Amino acid sequence: MKLVAGNSNRPLAEAISAYLNVPLAKAQVRRFADMEVFVEIQENVRGEDVFIIQSTSFPTNDHLMELLIITDALRRASARRITAVIPYFGYARQDRKPAARTPISAKLVANIIAHAGVDRVLTLDLHAGQIQGFFDIPTDNLFAAPTLARDIKDHLDSGNRMVVSPDVGGVVRARALAKRIDAPLAIVDKRRERPGESEVMNIIGDVSGRSCILVDDIIDSGGTLVNAADALLANGAKEVSAYITHGVLSGGAVARIAGSRLKELVITDSIMPTEAVKVAHNIRVISIAPLMGEAIGRTATESSVSSLFD
Repeated sequence: MKLVAGNSNRPLAEAISAYLNVPLAKAQVRRFADMEVFVEIQENVRGEDVFIIQSTSFPTNDHLMELLIITDALRRASARRITAVIPYFGYARQDRKPAARTPISAKLVANIIAHAGVDRVLTLDLHAGQIQGFFDIPTDNLFAAPTLARDIKDHLDSGNRMVVSPDVGGVVRARALAKRIDAPLAIVDKRRERPGESEVMNIIGDVSGRSCILVDDIIDSGGTLVNAADALLANGAKEVSAYITHGVLSGGAVARIAGSRLKELVITDSIMPTEAVKVAHNIRVISIAPLMGEAIGRTATESSVSSLFD
């Protein structure tokens, strides 16, 4: 087995390497003067089972091209099997046509990855589970829920916890986590009554006196999360924390979270945290390296990956 790291999240790749006790393969992934990607695998990979660790996070297109070019280099070096380990799969939010003449970019990216020569994909908390079906190669969608559940049990009082989905679309994800920590479930139902008017948030469930835990797969601008926290507190919640798998946190999101009434935002390191995230007083990062490392190890030995979540 060989591990190859792109530039998207080197610390996570090193943590996975340490978990598996397998050193990262010597490889050079750099730019020419005009910013073209250049890759050189600097050790023998002929006949090897190779895992490329690369999130397609910001800058998404650069990191996607790195993944594709690393794949091509490995294929031409006669690697036996190439698995793309993509902790955060960019373009996942474009998984359907919301309007006429719009693309389904998630399917396009899945096609590109498969045609580049990847044999298998290992990813984490896809925005929509059906994206697995966009790939014409075996795809394992891991779940961060066990990692998040352990952290919740370690840090939050078990007596009055309540899991909350910030929208109707995330109910399945929130229910799965609620079941793991034996907590009730509430839902934030948001709707815009008229064009130009702000969203009205209705809370489905009694959150009075509860320590509420907002659960979602992606936090981008943070606006929905902050508004949901305000609505929960207005309905009598004792405090509000948030557990989100992928901390995209674009634009002024970190400042928005820091200035919000959220007690804490907990994200995983599927996307490499920025300096602003590291110094924010109410944002904490937990590692999914053990989960990803275990899944990689089981894939290499042809063991069950799904049993990780039983």
